[in-house]
Amino acid sequence: MTNVFDDPRITAVGLLFEAHAGLSARFTAQLEEHGLSAVEFEVITRLARSPGNQLRMTDLAAQTSLSTSGVTRVVDRMERDGLLTRRACPTDRRSSYAVVTAAGMQRLNETLPGHLQMIEQWFTGQLDPEALTALLDGLRRVRDAAHPCATAGSDDADPEQTPDVDGAARRQ
Repeated sequence: MTNVFDDPRITAVGLLFEAHAGLSARFTAQLEEHGLSAVEFEVITRLARSPGNQLRMTDLAAQTSLSTSGVTRVVDRMERDGLLTRRACPTDRRSSYAVVTAAGMQRLNETLPGHLQMIEQWFTGQLDPEALTALLDGLRRVRDAAHPCATAGSDDADPEQTPDVDGAARRQ
């Protein structure tokens, strides 16, 4: 008799969740050394990778794991810490932008080297270049199907490119 739990679909999702949990635990400890939670790092990185280091609050919510009210709370906290600021949207009075401040970019630049080292050690370095390319392509397809708004607000730039922390273009 076939065991339904041996289904490769369950294995694939299980491995994805296990990898995410393991990476998240490692990243959380490193981020806390720099005074950032995982959510704050996600927000500031999304903003830094967006045109003008900014996104409309609704687009930021669509790109993250947060609701619109959750984004408001995180941005409020990060604004109090001087890492972000809000800017009114010139074309829509109902919208505002979250923008990374110079202090926010400095914190991100201090955090990023260790974070990149951990990504290399525990994630990308585990794969040869061909496997990494295949994984990235597959993850993009899954992301686009499961979370189609994940790139909301980034249509100001070439859809295949997002700015790097240094302002250089990088493929999504």
